[in-house]
Amino acid sequence: MSSPKTSRIKKRRTNAFAYAMLAPDLIGLAVFLFFPIIMAFYVSLHEWDALSPMQFIGIENYLTILGDSDWWRSLGLSLSYSLLFVGLVFCGSLLLAVFLDSLKKSGEILRTVYFIPFSISTVVASMIWIFMYNDKTGYLNGFLRLVGLPGQGFLSSSSQALGSIAVSAAWTCIGYYAVLFLAAIKDIPPSYYEAAVLDGANKWTLFWNITFPLIKNVSVFVFIITTIGSFQVFDQVKVMTNGGPANSTNVSVFYIYRQCFEYMKLGYSSALAFVLFVIIFFVSVFQLKFTKADSVD
Repeated sequence: MSSPKTSRIKKRRTNAFAYAMLAPDLIGLAVFLFFPIIMAFYVSLHEWDALSPMQFIGIENYLTILGDSDWWRSLGLSLSYSLLFVGLVFCGSLLLAVFLDSLKKSGEILRTVYFIPFSISTVVASMIWIFMYNDKTGYLNGFLRLVGLPGQGFLSSSSQALGSIAVSAAWTCIGYYAVLFLAAIKDIPPSYYEAAVLDGANKWTLFWNITFPLIKNVSVFVFIITTIGSFQVFDQVKVMTNGGPANSTNVSVFYIYRQCFEYMKLGYSSALAFVLFVIIFFVSVFQLKFTKADSVD
């Protein structure tokens, strides 16, 4: 039996080893997450164009945000995009996971096929969908005309552009989240389904009363992560529409980008970025409390 002193030494070594393994991630979080947040808040208290020295102006940038109608419009567009994107990804990936789970032999092959879009960069995926949405030569309009329907503007239409971007962005990640849902579904004991079938349950009853409740943690994870990602959309907007047409896709992150790199308002753009961070943080906390998830995978 080891002495108390030996046990303490072993415990210290174990803790030291654990901290050493965590150190790279902790350093990465500090350098690439926490420090930029603190620096953004510091810069937001100044007027700065990156060329002349900073001038401290306190909370003036934040007071300017309150009266910036363009900012609030961009935030509204981000909310609209979030509702579209999260709905498409959550429902699409869940339905795809249920479909793949119902397959026996070809399930693994199709799982790989549906996962492929996630491995494509957002810029490449955006270029693919620009071609798909093309007014004259795009496949989507070609199909619509083939079945006797009028062609659509898609990216050139101020009423359709935001939804078109949401569809293209959802296409890239539905396969990834479907794999997460599928893994959770596979963990459900088959005996639950067998007992329900003996009681006369149909497929919808099995899904709604067994599958969906038992994948709650993964559902919450997907819901929160996709919501955070939707408020941070930028690449697709920059490549596909550059905020147009008529600023109909000028979402909040793209608005911040313009304030920073086009108008050189680094202090004001930092204030906008910090406000967006706070909004996303509280939305995530609200989602966790609303869903009442005990834990997330």
